[in-house]
Amino acid sequence: MELAPRLYWVRLPLPMALDHINVYALLDDDGWTVVDTGLATAKTKAMWSALLDGPLSAAPLRRVLLTHHHPDHVGLAGWFQTEHGVELLATRTAWLFARMLTLDEQSAPPAETLAFWRAAGMPEAEVARRAEERPFNFADVVAPMPLGFTQIREGQRLDLGGRRWTVRLGQGHAPDHLLLFCEDGELVIAGDQYLRTISPNLGVYATEPEANPVADWLDSHRALRPHLTDTQLALPGHGLPFTGLPLRADQLIDNHVSALERLEAFLAEPHTAADCFATLYRREIGPGEYTLALVEAVAHCLSLWHTGRVTRTRRGDGAWVWQAAKDKGDG
Repeated sequence: MELAPRLYWVRLPLPMALDHINVYALLDDDGWTVVDTGLATAKTKAMWSALLDGPLSAAPLRRVLLTHHHPDHVGLAGWFQTEHGVELLATRTAWLFARMLTLDEQSAPPAETLAFWRAAGMPEAEVARRAEERPFNFADVVAPMPLGFTQIREGQRLDLGGRRWTVRLGQGHAPDHLLLFCEDGELVIAGDQYLRTISPNLGVYATEPEANPVADWLDSHRALRPHLTDTQLALPGHGLPFTGLPLRADQLIDNHVSALERLEAFLAEPHTAADCFATLYRREIGPGEYTLALVEAVAHCLSLWHTGRVTRTRRGDGAWVWQAAKDKGDG
């Protein structure tokens, strides 16, 4: 679908509850620039081949630009480089994370991941079950990534699709998440930093077990807030394009501030992160959502801990038990 002159919206399927990703194609004088790629699956490759032979056949594909390193966004970047000879543009953090994770293939969960799950309060029976299974590997759905990319930085200006864009970086959902603000004030390529109806996952993992993505998320949204207007059309990674970015930014901020307040009240009594699902999400969490719910619960507990609003003690089974602080720190 053409959203603006020389800018097209493409929707690709995902095999999960969030069943699609939006990618965008911008037409320049020398060819197409594509923003994000979808997963590396046979179905997605076939769809891209049909697009390149059909609606995008008027010009060659020249560049792929990544908003961030998550598999649904980076999955076919290496395939485009290898099979189509494109230039890959990304932040250094996004490229390094993506390439590192494609090379880190595991047949069983490593000891650090098992310890992280126990620390989060995952039941021991579930830890034992997972310990016997092959875990999800980035390489399962991300094509091998060859050496070589072009680094994109905060504040850089890019000429794409007959427009000039300013690069701004978000944090929290993914490190150095790239957004493009059109200098005519009308378009924002938002990736997963701004979604219309859901909040992106803010998770902590065994790779950085004491990270604070909730604080990173809130800080980056507050920093981006002055650049938002009511009339900008936001082009998100999932869901429908939308206007009203200032209101949506305020809603996203308030969502996590309120979650932290509910969690602090719940932790008047000691609990593990895995005990906090009902308080944080206010709905039933199914097996397919369990891991994402767990890493986000850990992130919220850690955010309160980093600011002195809760304390933690290590239980005999390795789980961290969190409790609201009687004397709160300065943060």
